[in-house]
Amino acid sequence: MESYIYLVSTMNMMMSKFKLIVGLGNFGEKYQNNRHNLGFLILDNLIYPEKFEYNAKNNAYIFKKDGVIYAKPKSYMNTSGEEVAKLASFFQIKPEEILIIHDEIDLDFGKAKLQIGSSDAGHNGVKDVIRALGTKEFYRLRFGVGRSENNQVPIDSFVLTDFLPHELEEIKNFDLNQYLNSHL
Repeated sequence: MESYIYLVSTMNMMMSKFKLIVGLGNFGEKYQNNRHNLGFLILDNLIYPEKFEYNAKNNAYIFKKDGVIYAKPKSYMNTSGEEVAKLASFFQIKPEEILIIHDEIDLDFGKAKLQIGSSDAGHNGVKDVIRALGTKEFYRLRFGVGRSENNQVPIDSFVLTDFLPHELEEIKNFDLNQYLNSHL
């Protein structure tokens, strides 16, 4: 019952600002708990115990509630822009009504930053969304995954490593509703 109440209150708040909330990540079991899948993990936890359903027309897993579409593109991170653009076009959603949730190596683990209209900052998934939408005027929730200790692991390898169990627990406990309420 408690998670249902949380889901309803989260979705009611978000429907006033966002019509499309997209988590970026890579599909496939081997990527499931990777740092690059942070967007998928946050959305999975947000809608739990509900489930996403595959929408072949838009090549994305979607969940709809109270006028908000939650989506996980069924593509690789770096080519997810096409699916975001298809969803926005199909559901007639303006870029400023979109929130993209993704991993961010330039923020310490667990830190989050909400922005609109910012550059891709070297994030190839966001770069592809900007390319496909033809604008950078959408919201981004950058969620910190940090960097490897002493930067010993190259970035492209580090983002494909799994979160540690305590990090997964922290992600599970991330309150997107509270965060957005305090930053919008």
